[in-house]
Amino acid sequence: MDSINTPYFTRRVIMGALASTIVTAAPVYSSTFGFLRNGGDARRIKMYSGISGESIDIIYAIDGQYISEAISEISYFMRDLRRNKTKPIDTRTLDLIAATFNLMDVSGAYLLLSGYRTKQTNDMLRRRSKDVARNSLHISGQAIDLRHKNRSVKQISRAAASCSAGGVGRYTESNFVHMDCGQVRIWGT
Repeated sequence: MDSINTPYFTRRVIMGALASTIVTAAPVYSSTFGFLRNGGDARRIKMYSGISGESIDIIYAIDGQYISEAISEISYFMRDLRRNKTKPIDTRTLDLIAATFNLMDVSGAYLLLSGYRTKQTNDMLRRRSKDVARNSLHISGQAIDLRHKNRSVKQISRAAASCSAGGVGRYTESNFVHMDCGQVRIWGT
């Protein structure tokens, strides 16, 4: 998929992005998305993977409408690289990631550490670390582990927690933040 390494542009995305710049008062679709209002109602994910070398910079929703092609691209990008398997990533998790990014007022991309995981990959990681949950939300495409070169674990986790839209785990020693669209909860040091 060549579009993984370049911004995702189709006529539909470009027209929608142009239309979204005209929006002056975007409606709030969820508590998470309320943090995205200042930029109009265009939701964007910007990440790179140190493992695969791929990057993605994509608008995945405009005016509250998710773009299925963009969600597919994001799901492929966040695939289980060990098994080369994909699963649709939950849009609530994407909204939490985008809202957190917006709150931190940064321009550089997130570094993706882990997105979707097959049960087999999760079990393998669980044998290596006590911090991997048996029924991790990564298995259902509802969680992500990431970091940002210009923000600390504490800064990212605070921004994510302020959205009150899911789980936020702070892994300071390993230098990453876990975000998911499960129950609202915060853990880690």
